[in-house]
Amino acid sequence: MKLIGITMGDPAGVGPEIILKALDEKKNLREKSVVFGSYKVLNYYKALLKTDTSIKVINNLNEFEKEVINVINVIDLNIDEFKIGEMSALCGDAAYRYIEKAIEAAQKGEIKAVATAPLNKEALHLGGHNFAGHTEIFATLTDTKKYAMMLTNEDFRVIHVCTHVSLREACDRAKKERVLDVINLANDTLKKMGVKSPRIAVAGLNPHAGENGLFGREEIEEIIPAVNEAAELGINVEGPIAPDTVFLKAYRGQYDVVVAMYHDQGHIPMKMLAFDTGVNMTVGLPIVRTSVDHGTAFDIAGKGIAKGESMIEALKVAELF
Repeated sequence: MKLIGITMGDPAGVGPEIILKALDEKKNLREKSVVFGSYKVLNYYKALLKTDTSIKVINNLNEFEKEVINVINVIDLNIDEFKIGEMSALCGDAAYRYIEKAIEAAQKGEIKAVATAPLNKEALHLGGHNFAGHTEIFATLTDTKKYAMMLTNEDFRVIHVCTHVSLREACDRAKKERVLDVINLANDTLKKMGVKSPRIAVAGLNPHAGENGLFGREEIEEIIPAVNEAAELGINVEGPIAPDTVFLKAYRGQYDVVVAMYHDQGHIPMKMLAFDTGVNMTVGLPIVRTSVDHGTAFDIAGKGIAKGESMIEALKVAELF
């Protein structure tokens, strides 16, 4: 049985807590998962949360035991080396090293997927790793050129043409080639998840999807040609559809996924509908990557009140592949 690797995320955030809560609660997921992180940090949270499951450091996956939480001790980080709830170069670097080690294991075929706890982008940069986030780290370390961020839960999915750029730059990135690539990525990913003939909706960039050029020409010049070409390839796709209605249509079951043009266009409806259960995926990679759909939550880190539901859902989605 291939295991799912879980990266611990920023040690100063809620990552260690939500991992322990998820694996302590769900024995079936614990028996299929290994954590890439820091043993001493996890052990601190075990005492804080008073969880029952033992934590064991393993040097390789041959030492894996189903009855415990297994940890690859990537960095032997002490809890007194940083302050919980505050960003630091130390924690930013540690978060990156956990990911790096998990990707290495996945590329070797030692684990079948990677589920990531949240990192802090500013801390990541302070630690010397100039990436916009998980998506870009995974793409770079796997040498992937065509990839996208997808958010998913049981009832709703969104995939993004672009994510961590300014809104001004996002408008410039809504090009035919990229839109077509994301439609193809959505189609391929949903088929791998068991959807036989995915119904794909493409959101417009502008209000009313441009209103035939009155509010912008991106739909006419870039998005419609991409949709038409995808349809010619046999993909079940419609659009561009006005962004103020397309997500409601998808939520009501008319579509399996919406292609959003930029970060907030896709993230806002997902986080309103499924903040605690949404899952973030990087699609197009040679390995499977899922993640919780929330950040490090420094404001509540260390208080024992973070919820483990999104990590549970991220592990469930990783199991599908």
